[in-house]
Amino acid sequence: MSSQPQAESAVTAGRTNLSPQLLHDLRSPLNHIIGYSEMLTEEAEGQRREGFATDLEKIRAAGHRMLALIEENFTSVREALPVLVTREAELLSQADATPPSSDDVRGHLLVVDDDAANREVLCRRLERQGHEVQTARSGLDAMRILSEGGFDLVLLDIMMPEMDGYEVLGRIKSDSRLEHIPVIMISALNEMQSVVRCIEAGAEDYLTKPFNPTLLKARIGACLEKKRGRDRESALFEQLQSNYERLQELERQRDDMRNMIVHDLRTPLTALIVGIEMLETDGTLGGTQQEIIAIAAGGGRTLLGMINDLLDVEKLESGSAQLQYDAVDAASLVAGAVTQVAFLAEESRTTLVTEVPADLLPFPGDEKKLSRTLVNLIGNAIKFTGAGTVTVSANQEPGAIRFAVRDTGEGIPVESFGRIFEKFGQLDSRRVGTGLGLAFCKLAVEAHGGRMMVESTIGAGSTFSFTIPAGAR
Repeated sequence: MSSQPQAESAVTAGRTNLSPQLLHDLRSPLNHIIGYSEMLTEEAEGQRREGFATDLEKIRAAGHRMLALIEENFTSVREALPVLVTREAELLSQADATPPSSDDVRGHLLVVDDDAANREVLCRRLERQGHEVQTARSGLDAMRILSEGGFDLVLLDIMMPEMDGYEVLGRIKSDSRLEHIPVIMISALNEMQSVVRCIEAGAEDYLTKPFNPTLLKARIGACLEKKRGRDRESALFEQLQSNYERLQELERQRDDMRNMIVHDLRTPLTALIVGIEMLETDGTLGGTQQEIIAIAAGGGRTLLGMINDLLDVEKLESGSAQLQYDAVDAASLVAGAVTQVAFLAEESRTTLVTEVPADLLPFPGDEKKLSRTLVNLIGNAIKFTGAGTVTVSANQEPGAIRFAVRDTGEGIPVESFGRIFEKFGQLDSRRVGTGLGLAFCKLAVEAHGGRMMVESTIGAGSTFSFTIPAGAR
């Protein structure tokens, strides 16, 4: 009695160890029988040939029974079936729930299979679904055809001579020109190991022969829809990139035109200011005339300063500005800047305080640009402080000198910190000026390798500070 189970076990072992190639060869003709019978059944039903259609359905059913017997007795596919069946059931239910539409996704498909009958069955099915189909009889043939471009999807058989589907898939996904094309692997075998290997290698999906027509349509439609979405994203990104490059070019043209106009304005404006200053020294003018001339001269100098600010900011932004390095004394730098804005402080009734240690060592820097930076910062502080206090300080830090301008004014909202350092950036409509002063300060400090900072509390004042490296250049 004990020998019978052993014999059955041996037979079962022999069955489950059949080679994949043999299983493939057994299933392929069944795929042909089932595929052709399904298409002929559809034609017969369309022609109302009920008897013929009934006979064809019997042939199709017999093919499915033979296929089931092979799976039950000669393969180890049961481990893969739970996952595959669940996936197929989901897609079939989705397809059944979706009414037919004239807007179904259509595509240009490539079918790769070494078996001519397999190619014909699949192509006829896909063409009936409205797709444009080309075929390749080998992996090498497929790579040649794909290189010509224009495909939306590849249906790739796994078991082919010379170059199997795994290798073709690898080549497609490693080619930057082809990697965006989705690939559905097709095989007469539905082993879990094969499914996992294909998905990990970049396949979009996996289908087993014979194909359920509804399932085939659903999976191809899903892949094409995803590709259409990716194509739209790529096209949108390319358009945005093109628009951005065009915007940059227009900005360059605008800046070049503005710089040319501003530069050309400086020469006649300088001549105008010189003429007005000569009139100021003429002894024949009366008191009222002298006041008018002084106002005109002041306006001209202000306008010239704005032009110079704009040109200097543009040079600093482009990196074309050359710094003239010298040994700079921090105390002298602060004292000189305070002297330049003393009249503003007097008019605004602002108290100016300086805090500079006597033992600060000289540091390398462009004294003119740093002085202008301090003048801008102190002038802004006076303008928005009024009858308060502005404190200018300099201190030694590790590897740097830190300058700070602290006021007791109205303060700046935190969300405005970034905007105030932009070209033409202003806090609000009450802040008159060009909006170039702080932009110049930030760029001049950064050109030295330093850093500009701001701290502020509404109602309690602001502190603008910057650091300049103290080491030798």
